[in-house]
Amino acid sequence: MADDYLMFHRPSLGPEEERAVVEVLRSGWITTGPRTKEFERVFAAYRGVAHAVGVNSCTAALHLALVALGIGPGDEVVTSPITFASTANVVVHTGAVPVFCDVQDDTLNMDPEALRRALTPRTRAVIAVHFAGHPCDMDEILSVAGERGAPVIEDAAHAVEAEYKGRPTGSLARAAAFSFYATKNITTGEGGMLVTDDDDLAQRAALLALHGISRDAWKRYGAEGYRHWDTVAAGYKYNMFDIQAAIGLEQLKKVGRFWASRKHLVERYDAGLAGLRGLRPLARRPYVTASYHLYPVRVTAAAGLSRDDFIAALNRRSIGVGVHFRPVHLHPFYREQFGFGPGLCPVAEEAGEQLVSLPLFPDMTDAEVDRVVGACREILAAGA
Repeated sequence: MADDYLMFHRPSLGPEEERAVVEVLRSGWITTGPRTKEFERVFAAYRGVAHAVGVNSCTAALHLALVALGIGPGDEVVTSPITFASTANVVVHTGAVPVFCDVQDDTLNMDPEALRRALTPRTRAVIAVHFAGHPCDMDEILSVAGERGAPVIEDAAHAVEAEYKGRPTGSLARAAAFSFYATKNITTGEGGMLVTDDDDLAQRAALLALHGISRDAWKRYGAEGYRHWDTVAAGYKYNMFDIQAAIGLEQLKKVGRFWASRKHLVERYDAGLAGLRGLRPLARRPYVTASYHLYPVRVTAAAGLSRDDFIAALNRRSIGVGVHFRPVHLHPFYREQFGFGPGLCPVAEEAGEQLVSLPLFPDMTDAEVDRVVGACREILAAGA
């Protein structure tokens, strides 16, 4: 890696996180315990919901939400193809069938009208993905899904700070899943959170997150002494642990500063790339507060080169990028297992050939944004 290589993302971790982890290590309690419970309480309050269940990934949170809702074989779950594979994988894990509906051309979020066409009598849930941190048109999605009595789950992996019409993501639907992966807006290395206002769903998810046993480790081995436990469900090993939670608590204190920094950088990208032929940024609705998790652009035919050639040209200039995302339904497993193919979601499929995410992270400098903008302009001017 060149010394001047600009990474696509760098996590923002400081001495506060280091001290918090050391405190946990010295406490003698490093698995699920008091820090995890504190993080759950603080995060629930941050998102304005009654319950938060700390887990080891957003994938786990999505899976728990589906299982807690009783989704299983014979059911269908509708979601967007512009997402990470886990959004659809968790549907397969339940034994249900994933159904993909197309996206809006300007935001690449779920198209409510396409959702309406995708619903069938077997539809049992909808997973709405807040792509790149821009909330979906939730009022319309909830209305359409409600016609079938299908609960909506927010895939808010990208959207920890986002709001829709003044309401926080996580509080908009039956349940929501957040990610604290290394590249997310706040990180615990790996980790996630399931949030909900549904008491029964929260209780069921918390039970299933730790093997389906009746008492978690903190209650079994805490200061009050050993307590017997029972296995009451065939649960999973999805629990968050205190080392993760300690990092998360410190990261959450910084979430506003991180958001303000990314917003500033996005505005600088917007200004620098404005009017540049061949690159098309995504739209942002006036009634949302985006979390600015990614800065995706579409490399259109006017660029005179393909998306992959554009990526290669940036890489030659020591600039890292991401691709978010190639449509899930066109990946080999989904084509072979379910018979999906081209033409199912034409808007998503066109975007999937064009998308590239430019570097964006809170500690990125104005000069680094200007470097990326200058490289984009140079590449498009030269056609390579």
